Amino acid sequence: MSSLYLHPLAYLVGLEGVALMKAFAGEYDRDFTHARLAEVRRLLDSPERWGDGVELAPLSTPDAYDGWSSTYDDPDNGYFAMDEAALLPMIDRLPVGVAVDAACGTGRYAAHLAALGHRVHGFDTSPGMIAVARAKVPAAVVGLADMADLPLADGSVDLVVNTLAMTHVEDLGPVFDEAARVLRPGGHLLVSDVRGYFPGSDLTPLVEETTTGELGYMRSWSHPTSHYLQAAIPAGFLVRDCRELEVGAAQQDEPTEPPAPPALPVPGEPPSIWALHAWVPEAAHAVHGRRRCLVVWDFERDV
Repeated sequence: MSSLYLHPLAYLVGLEGVALMKAFAGEYDRDFTHARLAEVRRLLDSPERWGDGVELAPLSTPDAYDGWSSTYDDPDNGYFAMDEAALLPMIDRLPVGVAVDAACGTGRYAAHLAALGHRVHGFDTSPGMIAVARAKVPAAVVGLADMADLPLADGSVDLVVNTLAMTHVEDLGPVFDEAARVLRPGGHLLVSDVRGYFPGSDLTPLVEETTTGELGYMRSWSHPTSHYLQAAIPAGFLVRDCRELEVGAAQQDEPTEPPAPPALPVPGEPPSIWALHAWVPEAAHAVHGRRRCLVVWDFERDV
């Protein structure tokens, strides 16, 4: 895997470019367009203030999640509330049986499944995540395994839940094939997945820190809807539901208190895209306000 180069000014100008394309398509007016052009000029007038950017080496998914495991359950992850609002009712409508939380992380869904009375298996490739899940859900059988290679017998499972994890594999086929293998006919595969942050790119890298303090990035992909269908249908799945969840502008772009003056990126540290938004709030709102950020699926294993 190649290194990742992050330059704060490149991100800011990129936001302006996407906002301008949306204006060109008719979403915004003349005043907005000219304000964006003037803002681009101001940004480019002082390129030195943004530094030279940062180059990061790739991290393996287990190493990245090991480093994230101690803070993963912090309440600032807005995706949790969004996918739970869609997935929990789907889970609650299904009969109790044998359930798998594939790529279980810290056991967020394993805990809910166990509370409903399911016999729960949880699997992940990160030892750090597994340690948290094992402590959180003692009733579950939790262990290390890849979601494309589950240590379970054919046709032995009633429900597979896979949340915020398929983004970490480039080819979805083996993941769907494995879910189909372990599910009984009529069993369900429930999926939530990330739509990505960067319009126009299939990549959505995440900057993380390992347990030893090494900064790097974890590779992720933003899969189009067709990729899920191309993997699910040959594996024998029927689509029972599909929803694309949209983050509202009020959720991330309208602070309840006056914002503090924006800070410049720290030299040598990876820039936070969310902190950079304060420098170009109108462009950031145009690009990320009402962004489709999650897709949720209910697949049923064909009989």
